[in-house]
Parts: sequence; C-alpha cells; structure tokens
Amino acid sequence: MSSENSSDDGQDGGQRVWDVVVVGAGPAGASAAYAAAVAGRSVLLLEKADLPRYKTCGGGIIGPTRDALPPGFELPLRDRIHAVTFSLDGRFTRTRRSKQMLFGLINRSEFDQQLVEHAQKAGAELRTGATVSRVEQHGSAVPDRRSVAVVLQDGETLLARAVVGADGSASRIAAHVGVKLDQVDLGLEVEIPVPETVAEDWKGRVLIDWGPLPGSYGWVFPKGDTLTVGVISARGEGAATKRYLEDFVARLGLAGFEPSISSGHLTRCRADDSPLSRGRVLVCGDAAGLLEPWTREGISFALRSGRLAGEWAVRIAEAHDAVDTRRQALNYAFAIKAGLGVEMSIGKRLLAIFERRPGAFHAALTGLRPAWKAFAGITRGSTSLGEMMRSHPMAQRALTRFDR
Repeated sequence: MSSENSSDDGQDGGQRVWDVVVVGAGPAGASAAYAAAVAGRSVLLLEKADLPRYKTCGGGIIGPTRDALPPGFELPLRDRIHAVTFSLDGRFTRTRRSKQMLFGLINRSEFDQQLVEHAQKAGAELRTGATVSRVEQHGSAVPDRRSVAVVLQDGETLLARAVVGADGSASRIAAHVGVKLDQVDLGLEVEIPVPETVAEDWKGRVLIDWGPLPGSYGWVFPKGDTLTVGVISARGEGAATKRYLEDFVARLGLAGFEPSISSGHLTRCRADDSPLSRGRVLVCGDAAGLLEPWTREGISFALRSGRLAGEWAVRIAEAHDAVDTRRQALNYAFAIKAGLGVEMSIGKRLLAIFERRPGAFHAALTGLRPAWKAFAGITRGSTSLGEMMRSHPMAQRALTRFDR
C-alpha cells in the first residue's frame, strides 16, 4: 500500500505534512501505525532507540493480546504455558494445570520488531534514532489549524494532521496532553540463563508468588534456556522491592546463576478523569496510563488502545475544524473507557482487595474451582474481567462483599 500522503496536497510551503505521526514503536505505537496505514493514510512511526531493543517485561501473551494482533501475525513464542505454580511469599505452594494452553511467552525485542514490520508492510514509514522533544499545536512552527508540529531533539520539525503519543511510561506526549496518574509501580526483572536441566524443569510452567509488600507479586517465566524472573510493587518501596527480588531468586535456587540482564521499569495507571487527547494529539498504551491495575498487564492494553488511537487519528487527520476534531477525540475517549476503562475499574477493585488479603486470593486460586476457571478463562481470552462481572452474579456479589 502506498505511503503517499492523502491529505490535501501533502505539502506545506514545500514541507511534507504526514496524515499521522506516531511517537514510539512499542506495541501501542506499532498497532496505531498499522491501523492508520491500513486505512490508506501516510504514516510516520518515530522511535528513539535502534530496533530491536530490550524492554523490561515478563512477555506473557494472553488471549486478549492474541485477538488484537494484525491479521497473519505469527507469534514468536518461546514457550507455551499449561501450568501455573502459585505461592504465598514462598509458602503454601500449589500447581494447577490445564489441558489447553493458558498463555504464551515471548521476548519483547522480537515481538515488537515483528509488530513494526507489519506496520511497515501496511505502508507506515519508520524512523529510528529520532527523539521527540515536544509537540506544538500553536505558534510559529505550526502553519495552520489543521497541523501539529513534532519537534525532534536535533531541532528538525515534522508536520502532521494528527499525532499519536505511544512513547511509554516516561512520555513527552503524555505531558503535553496532561495525563494524570493514579498508581505508579516499580517492576524489577532479571534474565537468567540456566543449564538445560533447570530449563527442562520449568518448561511449560510459570510461577506466580504473592509477595510480602502490599499489592506485590513475583513471577518466573521460562523462555527456552533463559528464565525471566521479576517482582512488582508500589513505587516508593525501592529498597524493599529490590530485597524481595533478591530473596525470591535465592529461594528459587537461582542465586548461583549470573543474570545476562538486570533492569527496572515504572508502570503507570491513569486516574479516572485523566485526558486521552488534546487537540489533534491522542495518547495510548503506557503513555496514556492504560494497563490492568492488579496484574499490571500492559501488552494487551497497548495493542487494543493503539489500534483505536490509529483508527481515530485517521478521523482527526480528516477533521477540518476544531469542533470536528473535538468530536472525534471524544469518541476515541469513549471507545477506550467503554472497553479498557471497565476492565481497569474492576482491576482497581481487585488490587485494593489483594493488597489487604493476598492469602484469600491464594486460597481461592489454589482451592476453588470457579476461581481457577475464571483465571484460566481470562488468560486464554475466552472471557474478560468486564464480561465476568456482567455475566456472573456470583462474581459480582463476591467482589462487592470483599469491597466492604
């Protein structure tokens, strides 16, 4: 598909005007670029790093993530998970198994690269090594009311009819939009190469440990000859979170193996009244603070919000005045809140209960068949948190009782 510009003449005093510029080439940005390019628009995808690049992320691919992938996308799975071992701060360990695959595991560098390639095949153009310092919607850099100026660190200015901010949790575009956060967590992770005998023991099985800090948990995700081991907890508990990871690794008998990578990452959840747009600029994924508050699962939220942002960016690019622009931006916000927003509000309630009573969660998942079935259904994608609350009065009642 051509990536020639389809807005007016695509030029402004000799400078090209892109229909859509997407900032950030992670899952949200690649998904947005793909959606806008498939619609036949000229799309420029900007990424500050060189690709492929490492990202701190467990790399779990659940059902909603698979459902949001572009047609023909082949997942680069490192393992297929059929069993989950649960423990409560290292105690009361129990493994639950499933005949059907629960979820898959990927390396983010491979996954992200493949998503970008799909966007490029659809017609999007990629520029790496491009750091955006700011966007401007008024002023001398902006030739007319239908344009946004994207200013790069080296001073170069790019023009677009619409901009999608998908530049992660430290987003420049989020600052422009005025994104407000409700919850910030610190994730710490190590990639541990292990001998074949150890790798074999973990094949097809993950560990989830409900941690010692309120709302914290740890995980072991096997990916062939490497184990991804991580923990997450509320920000502000840095030293205690680091200690949890060290204790967790030691308890698993993995302290003797040298990690190939140690990394950290902040995850951010939006406040309910946080904006998702400003003028002709939309935000999605981590930049918008969109992720599941309890598990902090972000890939499916990135893909789903990215696709919506790409589709609505196309409509904003076509908008001829501020009123139409505003209407399309409000429709984008409505689409996000009606789907992902509902899941986030249930996730927030689950996190509040989990912070107070991790033992109850552990007992339910390891001892109650309906709780395990719900967990398996959500990871497989046969149901979602929102659907479960709508269609299971028992789940609604249990959550309301816990809320109190």
